[in-house]
Amino acid sequence: MAMATRKIQKLPCYVLLVFVLCIAFAPLALSWRQNEGFDHDENYEGSSDFVDLEYHMGPVLAAPINLYIIWYGHWNPSHQSTIRDFLYSLSSSSVSYPSVADWWKTVKLYTDQTGANITGSIALSGEFYDSRYSHGGYLSRLDMQSIIKNAVTSSPRALPLNAHNGIYLVLTSSDVQVQDFCRAVCGFHYFTFPTIVGATVPYAWVGYSGTQCPGMCAYPFAWPQYSGKPPPSTNGGNNIMKAPNGDAGADGMVSVIAHELAEVSSNPLVNAWYAGEDPTAPQEIADLCLGVYGSGGGGGYVGNVYKDRRGNGYNVNGVKGRRFLVQWVWNPVKRRCFGPNAKD
Repeated sequence: MAMATRKIQKLPCYVLLVFVLCIAFAPLALSWRQNEGFDHDENYEGSSDFVDLEYHMGPVLAAPINLYIIWYGHWNPSHQSTIRDFLYSLSSSSVSYPSVADWWKTVKLYTDQTGANITGSIALSGEFYDSRYSHGGYLSRLDMQSIIKNAVTSSPRALPLNAHNGIYLVLTSSDVQVQDFCRAVCGFHYFTFPTIVGATVPYAWVGYSGTQCPGMCAYPFAWPQYSGKPPPSTNGGNNIMKAPNGDAGADGMVSVIAHELAEVSSNPLVNAWYAGEDPTAPQEIADLCLGVYGSGGGGGYVGNVYKDRRGNGYNVNGVKGRRFLVQWVWNPVKRRCFGPNAKD
């Protein structure tokens, strides 16, 4: 999906989940129910009858990926650790099934015109700390490219400008406002302009929503504001799903990051894998599965996911004993949304 306000830049509308589901189904805030126990068997995970996902002959990220994080603003170290461990999990072969790496196997099914698959090798290769808010506390979408420029030119600890196999991930802290954040997007991806950064490289931005809009960007770990449900910290019969790593904002970011990495890998220059006729407003492989985390998911119900002894919801395992809840992506072979925790 893309917003009508977007002219060239891809704006994956991860947060439009709430809007879309409210129109098409019962209100999102009421559709996940504690008494279902995270358990529902019917299969509603998308339909091939309504999906026109096509390949448009552009490149995918087939070479091993070097991932560079730019931490913009002031960050809680525990939140950073959660995100790092998720990224480390993408290529780990030592984690029990179903793992984050097993989830990425669906992304790896996508190929370019030579038949080369998206890589399964993703290495966290560098981090840059922009704790001085180099471009202020309110950012436009285009500012993300200038932030990348700053990160690759700031001595003495600049990130490399890797135009061969680099992805740059700009993550903004809780006190940073971003154009359309919480209103229309939780994250987006695109590619840089050589006139700004010096080369064309794919990048993604995701914001921390824990204090700004957890009900929009960290669902299902927080109720949407209009739901009438109490905040997670109050005693009002709140039965919201608990975040597996203890923070709705950080755990919500993990799923948005997964969403954007899947799409930037399968559609880095906005001319590869997407559905729809308009490349400026594509439906990409994660857009097609918004809000689906397990079998039976759809219509505001997250699907059949696991629950640990503390009641935390998750669907994949990660390194260091971590668990994460990550949305599914479209499987081009099965022609439906799919993840490793699927029942079939």
